Amino acid sequence: MSAMIVTVRQGGDPDRVRRALVERGLWAKRLEGAGRVQFVVAAHSAQVPADGLGDLPDVELVTTSASAHPLVDAMPEVLEVGPVRLGPGQVPVVFAGPCAVESEEQVRRLAASLAAMGVRFLRGGAFKPRTSPYEFQGKGQEALRWLKRAATENGMGLVTECMGVDERDDVAEHADLVQIGSRNMHNYALLKSVAKAGRPVFLKRGMAATVEEWLAAGEYCLLHGAPSVVFCERGIRSFDPSTRNLVDLGAVALLAHVHRVPVVVDPSHGTGRRDLVMPLARAAVAAGAHGVMVETHDDPGSALSDGPQAMLPDQLAALVRALGVSP
Repeated sequence: MSAMIVTVRQGGDPDRVRRALVERGLWAKRLEGAGRVQFVVAAHSAQVPADGLGDLPDVELVTTSASAHPLVDAMPEVLEVGPVRLGPGQVPVVFAGPCAVESEEQVRRLAASLAAMGVRFLRGGAFKPRTSPYEFQGKGQEALRWLKRAATENGMGLVTECMGVDERDDVAEHADLVQIGSRNMHNYALLKSVAKAGRPVFLKRGMAATVEEWLAAGEYCLLHGAPSVVFCERGIRSFDPSTRNLVDLGAVALLAHVHRVPVVVDPSHGTGRRDLVMPLARAAVAAGAHGVMVETHDDPGSALSDGPQAMLPDQLAALVRALGVSP
């Protein structure tokens, strides 16, 4: 929340003001000087409108700092993206598909299977950012055409990643949502360029990004022309190697219930294990996520990218049913 200072009226009762703040879930530090008493509200307090505090007895003035991301704050809570409505009160949206597109036959086969389950968005990597330069880097522009054809044939939206400025036009031509990957969340030149293409942006959180940095990256996108931003929590780097990443459900709840922006969780990258995707997906929706992004492959053992975290189609079908999604 933005910084907030509550000034007690001359002759007012500071203890009464403090109790009123505490009752509203606000933690405040008392300051005294020049005959005035003020309370500085802690950043981790509940989200309470400043005008509501100004009406409290014994309060003279409530001062707040300007938001660092006013365009993000002004986004509608429910977005219309491709064929879906994403936001509170809507059925959770499932984004699913292979980590990397391996062939046209593969993606068309998977897309038909996913659409029959109720998956509304096809996901798949045409360009793949890999830690090792020797690993599979994706099929590139050819894969974009495969993805678009498969999505269109099955009435699905398409989300795929843009890794560089040179790819922007091709990706934006094919995708309903242009994904910015975790490694590029801080790549502000790419954010500006992708935003200027005029497509909604699917913004994954950086591996070590704070929530405010993540929201600021979304502000870059909106400021430079993106009509909307969907925030995706994909796990942050932690000290514990038991799972691939640490899924920050506290941040998901914060974005959904306090900042009131559309947020999706990627439990596949968050855990790196297909057996943990189902419980994390359910927990994400319970925390307030408006959708989940899941990797699936009909032969994970032969996948060219991230096979251990890819769900089999029948496992994904069980997840879709658990989330209350219907064809």
